[in-house]
Amino acid sequence: MSLDAHTAGLLAVARTLHRRGALPATSGNLSVRLGPRTMLVTASGRDKGALVPDDLLVVDVDTQEVLGTAGAATSGRPSAETALHAALYRRDGACGAVVHTHDAGSTVLSMAADTAVVLDGYELAKALHGVTRHDVPVVVPVVDNDQDVPALADAVDRRLAADSVAYLIRGHGLYTWGPTLTDAARHVEALGFLFDCELRRRAR
Repeated sequence: MSLDAHTAGLLAVARTLHRRGALPATSGNLSVRLGPRTMLVTASGRDKGALVPDDLLVVDVDTQEVLGTAGAATSGRPSAETALHAALYRRDGACGAVVHTHDAGSTVLSMAADTAVVLDGYELAKALHGVTRHDVPVVVPVVDNDQDVPALADAVDRRLAADSVAYLIRGHGLYTWGPTLTDAARHVEALGFLFDCELRRRAR
């Protein structure tokens, strides 16, 4: 897929998620893999409902060095959280896109849960990549927040299983990924629904 196609996809998904309230203010970040060692990621501090190609940075997965942008100008800087995207690409060669959101449901649930949210018995769990049965629990780890992002990335890596598709950072929000940006965006929508179901169950 071309850089222009990846750019159009990221802009469209960012605007959709912003409209749904999953990326309030300038929060969250999105990325797609461009090649084995490069990714296209949203610049820090940008309104995700009003992104333009210059707000998408081509970044080295290993060093997080900015190599260029999807637009004409070289401006902006990657968020420190870009390292969390890079860690997922290094961990799994099949990971093609990562989306980090700050929707209210996942943030509240991350504060209410202990070490993980276990989604069990939900038919919609089959919207998650690799899940084929409703009766096999999906475990979403909850990792304590840390402003030391390399330490946070190490903590996340220790908690993820081979079949993980998401994790929560306590008080911070959701990270989810998949083979394509379409998969990752579907995960955001499905997990948002499932987390809302869990919150309602806990409130009974």
